[in-house]
Amino acid sequence: MTSSQSFGRATGWIVNHQWLAYLVLSSVSLIALMGYIDPDRVTRLFETAKPSEASLPSPAKTPAAAPPNVRAVSLSDAEAVIVVQSDDIFTPTGATALRQIVADIEALPYVTSVLWMDRVPELNIFGLPEPLFPRSDASTSRFEAAKEKALAHPLVAGQLLSLDAKTLLMLVNFDFILIGEDADCSERLRQTAEAAAAKFPTVQFSILVTGRVPIHLTLQKTHQDNETKFQVIGYAMVLLMAMVMFRGITAVIIVAMAPALGVFWTLGILHFFDLSDNPFNDVVLPVMLSLVGLTDGVHLMVQIRRFRAAGMTQREASRAGLEEVGLACFLTSVTTGIGFWSLTLAHHEIVREFGWSCVLGVVLTFIAVLTIIPLACSSWLGRFLPLDPNTGLIEKHLHRISGVLDLVLKAPRFISWAGIVVTFICLGISLSLRPDERRSSYLPARSESVRAMAVMDRALGGLEFSKVEVSWSPEIPSDSPEVLGVISDVDDLLSQEALIGNPVSIRNFIDALPGEGPPAERMSLLSLLPPPLKRAFYTPESRRASVTFRVQDLGIARYGEVFQRVEAGLSALQAKHPQFTLKLDGSAVSRWRNLYQIVVDLAASLGSAAGIIFIVLGLVYRSVPIGLISVIPNVFPLALTGAWLALSGQSLEVVSVCAFTVCLGIAVDDTIHFLTRFEEERIRTASHDEAIRKAFSGVGTSMIMTTLVLMVGFSSVMLSDMRDQRIFASMGLLTITSALFADLVILPAMLAYFLNRSTSDSEKASVMEQE
Repeated sequence: MTSSQSFGRATGWIVNHQWLAYLVLSSVSLIALMGYIDPDRVTRLFETAKPSEASLPSPAKTPAAAPPNVRAVSLSDAEAVIVVQSDDIFTPTGATALRQIVADIEALPYVTSVLWMDRVPELNIFGLPEPLFPRSDASTSRFEAAKEKALAHPLVAGQLLSLDAKTLLMLVNFDFILIGEDADCSERLRQTAEAAAAKFPTVQFSILVTGRVPIHLTLQKTHQDNETKFQVIGYAMVLLMAMVMFRGITAVIIVAMAPALGVFWTLGILHFFDLSDNPFNDVVLPVMLSLVGLTDGVHLMVQIRRFRAAGMTQREASRAGLEEVGLACFLTSVTTGIGFWSLTLAHHEIVREFGWSCVLGVVLTFIAVLTIIPLACSSWLGRFLPLDPNTGLIEKHLHRISGVLDLVLKAPRFISWAGIVVTFICLGISLSLRPDERRSSYLPARSESVRAMAVMDRALGGLEFSKVEVSWSPEIPSDSPEVLGVISDVDDLLSQEALIGNPVSIRNFIDALPGEGPPAERMSLLSLLPPPLKRAFYTPESRRASVTFRVQDLGIARYGEVFQRVEAGLSALQAKHPQFTLKLDGSAVSRWRNLYQIVVDLAASLGSAAGIIFIVLGLVYRSVPIGLISVIPNVFPLALTGAWLALSGQSLEVVSVCAFTVCLGIAVDDTIHFLTRFEEERIRTASHDEAIRKAFSGVGTSMIMTTLVLMVGFSSVMLSDMRDQRIFASMGLLTITSALFADLVILPAMLAYFLNRSTSDSEKASVMEQE
């Protein structure tokens, strides 16, 4: 009894005891439905009681000196940033319009504060109130003087106002309890500002909103919009393609039911694990699971139709279909699941969550395919299946494609070695890929947040902040001139880098005060600075200071050499001042430090997935040569895709790690179906070439159909306005297309050449032993 026959008997209960299959379907559907309706009701049943904080013994704490009751100014803690562009900022009408904008925004009940140029503490050693922005009735010369003064203020120039005085920032904070809807934090802010500016038609203002909260809401809204839109587009395109290929609505409905139910189950159950908000789970996961389910469903449907055309009853054809391709479908699900599981080894949490979501989805979709299609074909729906095996579009023209196979079998040696050489060349080119990451990659390119970020990159050096933390030992007094000297050296080091945007520290504020001299003389001026300004960059009770700077969203790899030079300079400074600690820190720096992890993640996920998959294939087919032969046809499409990325100037990103591993799991599916059929035919025929031809005639239709379905499905994701999803889709398209070429050309050639050669060698050895 072959492995396929054993698997067929093991799954025969699906057709023989249909009530049990319906019970499984109903149970899983009920659980998924609870995930959509009220997942907390289920998760609460598995929660363990946690001891309250009051019952836990609290460690003894040494009382620390209370810091001054001063609210420090912050440039990086704003929840939203309003970006105003105009040539009329320093004009009487422009000043009136800006004050009206601020007044109307502050009138919104959920806005707690607005920090802008007119609200920064003034550097006035005499303590006299003198705002930076003049009154609206001031003269033109007064506004020109105000512009010069603003551009001399360290907290304004390059921070709240661009150096050409044409871009102004307003930093907004919210009381989230009073926010009624998401639009309050983005669209309503812009609409309020635009309505206020419209009262002054002679002034031209361009207003955009970005920041931490608007960016998060943009990402969330895009996911919600895409979740429905692209699923509908993808499913419609796949169904249309399936109707064209099957030439029958009944077969399309049966095949489509299984992946649709698998997606329904997966998305519902993901709510129990709080994984539904992952950026890849709203568009990529449903479409991908649909394609994985459709590929196995097409193979199963093609076999069932053939058995029905041969005269079998509905139940007999369903059982025979499970026996014929059930094992191959199981193996494809195992290998695909292994590929997705390897993503859980990644460093990035988003990738790990996506990996677990995919594993869950593959398992559920496999169960759906293995139950829905045989049950439906055994029911009244199965009566309407077209029984002529040549009614499909692919079946009619398969003989034309088989001519390619004849050419392959005539020159297996050349094609085998050509495939191996091209694969290694593409791998070599792929090694030139360098990792990179951009914050805007996760957002729609035309979104307001991304456009505002681009404006801030050009005008102010970026939206994102990083810093150099300066700390000193207790032996150094906090008012020591050495503190100012070290901070000044750090500031000078950062100012040498063109990509470092506008460093600011207490050194800049002290320099803005009247007078000159070395740090030993000017450190005493620190006490004259307004406390909100001083404590933003200097906290003497904790012996810490900071030098902050802006980072553009150019791709964090662009900052690699910059940060390396800065860290080398900081190490040199720390060697000169051993009682000081200098640390480069911030979100951009953290992303740069973890950048190499993208390569590690790719190597770990691809390496582990490929190794396990090929070992599994070798064990299942009980043949080391088969396992080795399967390597090249499945590495070839990945190597070709990597070479395309490198030659087109793309970089290696987090989405690339997901795409490569996902594509490996999908690309190996057709290889498994071909090898499974080849192994069965090899038992029945004496010639390897004949076994290859029969394997092609048996599964070639399904391979071509599934590839076309996959291509259509990935094409639907290309319509997304999110760059990461388009990259994922383009990589999927190229990988799946080249995988079909590898399975129809390289794999048959390698089977014909290397297996025939090993057989000839073994025959020669047996002859020699007999002699």
